Amino acid sequence: MGATIEALASRLGGSVSGRRVLVRSDLNVPLDGERITDDGRIRASVPTIEELVEAGARVIVMAHLGRPKGAPDPAYSLKPVSARLGELLGRPVAFATDTVGESARGVVAGLADGDVALLENVRFNPGETSKDDAERGAFADQLAALGDAFVSDGFGVVHRKQASVYDIAKRLPHAMGELVRTEIEVLRKLTESPERPYVVVLGGSKVSDKLAVIDNLLGKADKLLIGGGMVFTFLAANGHEVGKSLLEEDQVETCREYLQRSRDTGVEIVLPTDVLVAPEFKAEAPATTVAADAIPADQIGLDIGPASAKAFAAEIRQARTVFWNGPMGVFEFEAFSGGTRAVAQALTEVDGLSVVGGGDSAAAVRQLGFAEDAFGHISTGGGASLEYLEGKNLPGIDVLDD
Repeated sequence: MGATIEALASRLGGSVSGRRVLVRSDLNVPLDGERITDDGRIRASVPTIEELVEAGARVIVMAHLGRPKGAPDPAYSLKPVSARLGELLGRPVAFATDTVGESARGVVAGLADGDVALLENVRFNPGETSKDDAERGAFADQLAALGDAFVSDGFGVVHRKQASVYDIAKRLPHAMGELVRTEIEVLRKLTESPERPYVVVLGGSKVSDKLAVIDNLLGKADKLLIGGGMVFTFLAANGHEVGKSLLEEDQVETCREYLQRSRDTGVEIVLPTDVLVAPEFKAEAPATTVAADAIPADQIGLDIGPASAKAFAAEIRQARTVFWNGPMGVFEFEAFSGGTRAVAQALTEVDGLSVVGGGDSAAAVRQLGFAEDAFGHISTGGGASLEYLEGKNLPGIDVLDD
């Protein structure tokens, strides 16, 4: 019996069989029309649902997709997700066309032991994301009326104080799902007792998204490797021309302070020595390798250069613990995917714990053809992972600790 079942069973008088269990999953997958382009999060949600099904629970899955404005929007319907979830589970998944209305109540009433249902996008209800405690609580009351217990298994949303993540746990017997449990265990290894050398690789477009995690990790990691669009703000902080590359001018001074702190503390911030540039942001734009301190004024940096990719890979391979969040360049364009590919390949060769920190990094390893089991752990929640590494409390985790 898994930990999720044990925890719930003890709160429900010994068994989950026949009980209606609401599961908050993270099914926020990219869609091209109704075609799912990356089903990684759906696959990650399956083990906890299967565990409950095998124990005879009546499983009611809650999730969101995208950012609808608190009202139904066909572009963000979970209907395509319900079909894919059914394929992965090998059983039909009943789909409710609303969140807590007539369809939801009818679908739930029709469940037998071991059946699975998926409610429509919880963000179609304004109460899900409301900042007003009463409005959010009223929606949580309606959700809670559909079930007997709650399992939190959507790690990608545990940093949000939302009705289906936070408030519902105050209303029903609850437990942590296996996915969330695994994510927290891995993050604790990164923050409390990492094996050294501990290397952190940060990329992505904006340095402002990563400021707090850089600030916190300057006291914990041994080396920080910086790539992606965010690197140009660091290069500007060193006084270099960055051409038409992405630059957050209001963060230059902060980056300058971090570089000074790295010199003071001995935690090395490693920047690229070369960069792949192009005259415009296009897949077919001609790529040129230039020194990182000699980017032409009329060019835009789109990837770390080959020498930097080789150097980053060498740093990663000699580490015992690696956390990576954010691609090194525009990996969606083949000509500018080399840096991200080199980092991903090196992570598969780490003799220790390698963690891919969700979001675009997780999408990149799948798009570039890497086997998921080649990595120690691929997180399903980039934002939640970063907030944990920043030292923040995660409301969706804290509410389960009672």
